[in-house]
Amino acid sequence: MFKPLQNDSFLRACFRQATDHTPMWLMRQAGRYLPEYCATRAKAGSFMGLATNVQFATEVTLQPLDRYDLDAAILFSDILTVPDAMGLGLRFAQGEGPRFERAVRDEAAVAKLQVPDMSKLQYVFDAVSSICKALNGRVPLIGFSGSPWTLACYMVEGAGSDDYRLVKSMLYGRPDLMHRILAINADAVALYLNTQIEAGAQAVMVFDSWGGVLADGAFQEFSLAYTKRVLSQLKKEHLGQTIPSIVFTKGGGLWLQEMSELDCQVLGVDWTVNLSMARKMVGGKVGGAGKAIQGNLDPKILFAPPEAIDRLVAQLLNSFGQPHMDSHTNGPTHIFNLGHGISQFTPPEHVKTLVESVHRHSRQIRHLT
Repeated sequence: MFKPLQNDSFLRACFRQATDHTPMWLMRQAGRYLPEYCATRAKAGSFMGLATNVQFATEVTLQPLDRYDLDAAILFSDILTVPDAMGLGLRFAQGEGPRFERAVRDEAAVAKLQVPDMSKLQYVFDAVSSICKALNGRVPLIGFSGSPWTLACYMVEGAGSDDYRLVKSMLYGRPDLMHRILAINADAVALYLNTQIEAGAQAVMVFDSWGGVLADGAFQEFSLAYTKRVLSQLKKEHLGQTIPSIVFTKGGGLWLQEMSELDCQVLGVDWTVNLSMARKMVGGKVGGAGKAIQGNLDPKILFAPPEAIDRLVAQLLNSFGQPHMDSHTNGPTHIFNLGHGISQFTPPEHVKTLVESVHRHSRQIRHLT
């Protein structure tokens, strides 16, 4: 359907296979820190005008790859497309971020929820296919969705939140309603990701961006359980290709051991997690089972001078240690990323320093330079 991959290092690392460097990509790598992105968004007129236009979505997805030697592309879209397709009316107010016209806060609103018709999200799937064609085998494309819990936070709050008061009030006061929302969200997310895979996505990622705001116990019941429900329904392969899945929980380091039981190949960690500890906890042994680990540079390090970025990249790679190098078996692997999304104020030239530092130091660790 699409050209064979020229660079499959990201996919091999997902499956804990040896690579000659640590593959990397960045959360929000297509975004406001790039002047060319801002120019394309201006042409589109709005964020949703950008995300729903196949040509524009393709253009901005490829922009960072034209600048930097990244090892994967990630679909340009938004985590809130699924609840928007449920009829909640997503809009992006200037300076306010995403907001829903109709929040879900009572029994009547919950009763109306259902898994949306995927035809309402056809613009996403068309973008996936268009991006894969435009990549022409350069690197793999990652599809994604917000987690059931993260989507629920926005759906109940109606927008982003500092204290999660409304969604937590429902969680503790009417857990039955919260479980109903989460069950619908999980089935919708699974269908959404599977349709992205059918359109050409070669890996998929679940962003549990707000899992870390939950108390211990509540995380397992209201976030982890529904992430499991998503993963249990995902396609494991498509057109003869095995499709890896990634789960990232911001603030989820406390539960890394429990997350190692998830039916996914990669666990993403934020900058609060020690990579050496993560490797020992979930990375597995050579020839044995385990998870690839993705992360986890503090995005604000990219505001430091280039020499500091270079030094801190080396420090982070050294903290993970030498990935295994036996091409005949699997073992602990690392995918370099930030601990969360790149800031819109990041100097683009600092990202160039980052990419070059990761590739250079990761080859040195493997004694290949």
